[in-house]
Amino acid sequence: MKLVTRRQWGARPARGQAGYLASTRGVKVHYTGSYVDPRVADDHGRCAALMRQIQNGHMDGNGWNDIGYSFAVCPHQYVFEGRGLHRLPAANGPGLNTGHYAVLGMVGNKGLVTPTDGMLHGIRDAIEHVRAKGGAGREIKGHRDGYATDCPGARLYAWVERGAPRPKGGSRPPEKPPAPPEDVLEILLNAGIRDALTVPPGSRVSIPWDAEYADPSNVHGGGPSWTPRSKDWALVTLGTVVDGQAAGEKLRLALAEYERSGATRVKDHFGEDKIGNGTRSEYTLSGLMWLRNDRSYRVDLVNEGARPVTVTRAHLRVAR
Repeated sequence: MKLVTRRQWGARPARGQAGYLASTRGVKVHYTGSYVDPRVADDHGRCAALMRQIQNGHMDGNGWNDIGYSFAVCPHQYVFEGRGLHRLPAANGPGLNTGHYAVLGMVGNKGLVTPTDGMLHGIRDAIEHVRAKGGAGREIKGHRDGYATDCPGARLYAWVERGAPRPKGGSRPPEKPPAPPEDVLEILLNAGIRDALTVPPGSRVSIPWDAEYADPSNVHGGGPSWTPRSKDWALVTLGTVVDGQAAGEKLRLALAEYERSGATRVKDHFGEDKIGNGTRSEYTLSGLMWLRNDRSYRVDLVNEGARPVTVTRAHLRVAR
C-alpha cells in the first residue's frame, strides 16, 4: 500500500482528538458528492491539494474537528491518511460512525465521476489495511446503506455491490511523490459568516460574507459580492449548513455570476439541490471555474419550500 501521511499531504491540525474506535463491522465507501476536477486523474500533483480542499470544507463548512474520512484514495492508487486507524470518522452519518471506517474514492458527481482501476485497487488496499491493523470486520458497504444519500455514486456503488473486487491486472502507482505541504494554492478570498441568516420561503438570498479571514488580492468589497482583479481560473469551495428544511421541500445552493454592479444575475455556475428529510442540510461543494473581472460573484441560497430556513454556518474559499 502506498500510504500518504497527514504530514505529507499538508493536513491542518485537528481541533480535537476523535473518539477511539476499537473495532468496526467493516468499511463504508464514499465519494465527494461534488465536482472533482478531471485533471486529477492525469496529474497526481493535484491529489494532495484536493485532500486539503476536502478537509477545509469539512472543518470550515461542516464544523467538524477534522476531515471526516478515515482514509481517501486518489486515481493513482495512493491511500491518503485522514483520521486514520482507531479514530471515529464523521462521514458516515449521525449514529453510524461507530459501525464502519469511512474510505473515500476521489470521484464526484460531476467532472471526474468514474473511478480508475488504480483507485479501486487503492480502496481495496485501504480496506485490507484497516482489517489488518484497525480491527475492521468483513463488511464493505456504501454510504447510502443506512443513510439517505446518493453517495458513493452509481459507479462506485455498483462496484461495492459486486463485492468490491480488484480489477483484473496489476496497477503500479506513479513514481511522482505526493505534493509537499508547501505546494498550496494561492488564496484569493477566505470568508465566512458571523450570524445565522434567515431565508424566507420562495426567495433567493445571497450569503453575506461578513467574516473575512483572508483577502490578499482585495477581491471582496464587503457583503455578498466579490470581483476578481483579472481573468483567471479559480477553485471555488463552499461549505454551508442549513437548518429548518421540511421533509420533501427543495433548497438549492448556487455559485452565481452577476453583472459587475451586482444588480442583475447572469447565470449560475454550479451548485446542488437538496430535498429535505426533516433534518439539517449540509453542502460541501467545489468547482473549477473561469472568473471574469467584468463580473461579480455571489453564493445564493434558493428556498423553494413553504417555510423559512436558516443558514447557520457558511464558508467560502477562492484559490488559484
